[in-house]
Amino acid sequence: MKMKNKYYLLFVLMLVLGLALAACTSAGGDEPAGEPAAAVEEPAAAVEEPAAAVEEPAAAVEEPAAAEEPAAAEEPAAAEEPAAAFEPISVAAENCDYGGKISSIEAVDELTVQFNLCKPDPAFLAKVAFTPFGIQPAEWLAETGGTGELLEHPIGTGPYMVQEWVRGDSVIYQRFDDYWGEPAFAETAVLRWNQEGAARLIELQAGTADYITNVSPDDFATVEADPNLVLLPNASPNILYLAMTNTFAPFDNQMVRQAVAMGIDRQRIVDNFYPAGSEVASHFTPCSIPGGCEGDPWYDFDPEAARALLAEAGFPDGFETAIYYRDVFRSYLPEPSLVAVEFQTQLRDNMGIEAEVVVMESGEFIAESTDGNLDGFYLLGWGADYPHVTNFLDFHFSAQNPQFGDPFPEIYGVLEEASQIADAATAAPLYEQANNAIRELVPMVPIAHGASAHAALASLGNAYVPPFGATQFYKLDPGKDTLVFMQNNEPISLYCADETDGESLRPCQQVVETLLEYADDSGATVPELATSCEGNEDATVWTCQLREGVLFHDGSSFDANDVVASWAVGIDAANENHVGNTGGFDYFSYLWDGLINAPE
Repeated sequence: MKMKNKYYLLFVLMLVLGLALAACTSAGGDEPAGEPAAAVEEPAAAVEEPAAAVEEPAAAVEEPAAAEEPAAAEEPAAAEEPAAAFEPISVAAENCDYGGKISSIEAVDELTVQFNLCKPDPAFLAKVAFTPFGIQPAEWLAETGGTGELLEHPIGTGPYMVQEWVRGDSVIYQRFDDYWGEPAFAETAVLRWNQEGAARLIELQAGTADYITNVSPDDFATVEADPNLVLLPNASPNILYLAMTNTFAPFDNQMVRQAVAMGIDRQRIVDNFYPAGSEVASHFTPCSIPGGCEGDPWYDFDPEAARALLAEAGFPDGFETAIYYRDVFRSYLPEPSLVAVEFQTQLRDNMGIEAEVVVMESGEFIAESTDGNLDGFYLLGWGADYPHVTNFLDFHFSAQNPQFGDPFPEIYGVLEEASQIADAATAAPLYEQANNAIRELVPMVPIAHGASAHAALASLGNAYVPPFGATQFYKLDPGKDTLVFMQNNEPISLYCADETDGESLRPCQQVVETLLEYADDSGATVPELATSCEGNEDATVWTCQLREGVLFHDGSSFDANDVVASWAVGIDAANENHVGNTGGFDYFSYLWDGLINAPE
């Protein structure tokens, strides 16, 4: 029995030892089998990571819940940073007692601007489409102080940006690749100038220019006969006038001014110096503009009556004076030097007035004539900026314009009333009264409405002349990388909020855009930087919705504050950036009946 137990114990011991050895072999030698076991644990760990990731949205969800607590009530506003970042600005007159039309201009929100007027202005849409009311970045206006580099380097939203102004030679433009509209055909546009019509035509014939302005009347037939060229008639209404400043003797005498009105043979001037289609002016405003030719026509040529009136005024033998002009070919004055000499001859022969002919530099002439500083006769004219009689009459004869000396209340008082009436028939009697007062008081003598034409290479695609505004370079297709456009003279500056000269406005329009623009074939206004501008019932509140996503040439975004800032620099005499080139900001003053916050 004991022996049997002994063997039993030995058997059990051996069995346990065998099991232990088997367990050791299984645990240590079967490594491949152990990897799956370990691999199963990794997904288990990976499953835990999404669990942690799920907690993040849970935390985000808790933020609005936290907003219910009084201390955290302002947190949702922080989530609306783009709206909060825009702080609308405005510019306003103290009140409307200053006599002008602008009460305030406000940025309602990022893409809405509201113009509040002191009195109705039916021509509002036509005016805001005009180049001097173009928009630049508020930051650029502030950085330049409204002058300096701004005069040569405008920053706009247009299809071209200024690359360089080579003084005395050219303005070079580069295509703006981030333009919101249709891109320019030519990568580079070059604006050049020459005062001589014949010289411009030679460049066109040689192919060194693609487009020229103001073909000399004698060269119309030459262009039309050349199969490589095309003549482009210019339908823009205009006026040439012989001006006098009534703060200088003897032009302070109304009878002297009336004598001059009778003593100039205007038909002779048109016949000898203007192309076919030109006409003697019966009124200051061309008759194609509604209301322009209401009232009596101008005086007939009567040299005997002129001499008699001069004698009655105390000048039986005439007097000595000067005739000032600038040697710049314009639609209204195609041959400046020749026409100036013709006036000199007629004044001497018809009335005994001896007038020295004085040619002035263009910028100086515009500044001095505009400010009423010229003590003799001067030759100046006007091409329509927008299709409304206010563009001709209100600009020249307003209470704010010292150009002809002391303004006449008999003229500007009636014009202010007429400018608030939308219906042309209702306004007609007032314009009749104003035109008759101009005829009686003779601030100037209207001479001619000139026909004119531009010309282009026949190969230039889309060549055109708009009746209002300037030809847009980006629409012209030269079929090559560079477009060359030639005009009559060098710009005075490229900050056109403070310019009135067409040779400056054209280059500005390529760069700086306005809320609206004129159609290519009419004076109708179409959207540009604004998609719409709507007026209230009495035309005293105008709300403009702005185009979204527009960039300036410096990469900054266009918004309502840029509109307010650009207008404020011009219309607000107290604005710190109201400096410009001359400081006159004439269009802001004359077309809106005065600057706001101007010193008395």
